[in-house]
Amino acid sequence: MALQSSGAISLDDMHVELGESSGTTCSINDSDIRGLIDKGDGATMSFNEWYGASNVSYVAASGGTTTTSGNYKYHYFTSSGTLTFSSTGAGGASNTVDYIVIAGGGSGGAGHSTRPQYDAQGGGGGAGGYATGTFSAVAQAYTITVGGGGSSVTSAWGYTNNGSNSSISSVVTATAGGGGGYRANGGGTVNGQNGGSGGGGGTNISVNNEGSGTSGQGNDGIGGEQVGYSAGHGGGGGGKGSAGKAHAGTQGYLDYSSFSYVSGTVYSQGGDGSSTGNANYNGATRGGGGTGATEALGTVTNSYSRPDGGSGGGGKGRWGSYQVLASAATSGTANTGGGGGGGAQGGYGDSGAGGSGIVMVRYQYQGS
Repeated sequence: MALQSSGAISLDDMHVELGESSGTTCSINDSDIRGLIDKGDGATMSFNEWYGASNVSYVAASGGTTTTSGNYKYHYFTSSGTLTFSSTGAGGASNTVDYIVIAGGGSGGAGHSTRPQYDAQGGGGGAGGYATGTFSAVAQAYTITVGGGGSSVTSAWGYTNNGSNSSISSVVTATAGGGGGYRANGGGTVNGQNGGSGGGGGTNISVNNEGSGTSGQGNDGIGGEQVGYSAGHGGGGGGKGSAGKAHAGTQGYLDYSSFSYVSGTVYSQGGDGSSTGNANYNGATRGGGGTGATEALGTVTNSYSRPDGGSGGGGKGRWGSYQVLASAATSGTANTGGGGGGGAQGGYGDSGAGGSGIVMVRYQYQGS
C-alpha cells in the first residue's frame, strides 16, 4: 500500500512501506528510502515528496495485441513475435504470468486417385497441442512462435501434413497436431499421426489406426472404418477437450434382391476443443479436431446434413458418395489450432488444412 497523501510522514512509515519491520533503524539517506521517490545520493529532498509514494510495482510488457479486464492485461499473438517485459511485480503485486499456447492443427488425410489406393476416406486432423500454465515475469524479451496448420492435401496423392509447434521461448512448447490417416501408394493404410492431439485414422478393416495425443495437451483421434459394404469413413481427429468421437449414423449395404445400393452415412466427428486457462482473453473455445471423410453408399446430395468438426475450430470432412462430391472438406479455423477435415478417394475432394495456432498471456498490471 502507498504512504499517506497528507499530514506527517515518519521515517518509520517509509521503512514499513519498504517491507521492513516497524521500529528498526533507518536513515533518510538510505538508498531504498530515496528510491521510493527516485532521488539520488546527496539530492535535495522534502518530506512532502513522499506523499503517496509506493513500493509496489506491477508487471508491464509489450508485444502482440493487448486488452484489459479489471486489474489484468492480456497479450495475444496470432502470428510470431516478441513479448518484452519492462518491469516485474513486487511489493505485494503478483509477478505471475498465465499462458495458453496452442500449436497448429494437422491437416485431414486424403486418399490416392488410383487403385488399389482409390477406395479410401481420409481421417480428420488432430488439433494442435493446447498447453496452459504459469511462469514468473523476468525483465527480458521472450520469442513467441505461432505454429501454422498443416497444409491441405490434394486427393490425387495419398498424404497428410502435421501442424507446427507453438512456443514461448524457454517457457513452454505446444506440440503440433497430428495429420489424419490415409491410403498410401501401393494400397497400404497409413495411421493417423501422433501430435498434440492425434489424427483420426483413414478407412481400414482395422479400426485401431488413430494417432495418439500428448498428455496434458490433447487427446487421441479415433480409427476409421470400412467393413464389407458398409459406408466407409475416416475417423475424427482428437481435440483438447475430448478424443475423436465414436462412429455414428446408418451403414449402407448392397441389397442383393435388387442389386442396388442402400444409402449409408456413417461418420466420425472430431473431438471437442476447450476454453480452459486464465489467459483466455475472450473465453473462446479452441483446439477442436477435424471430422473424417464419409463415403455414403447410394445417392448423396447437398441436402444431407453432414456433421460439424469438433467444437473449437475443427474442420468438416468430405461428404459424398462413390461418384458424387456433395460437400468438400473444410479447413480448421485460423488461430484455434483446429484440425482439418478428412479428404476423399480418387479426385472427389481434397483434405482440409489445419488451423494456425495462437499464444495468449495474462498478468496483473494494476492494483485494486
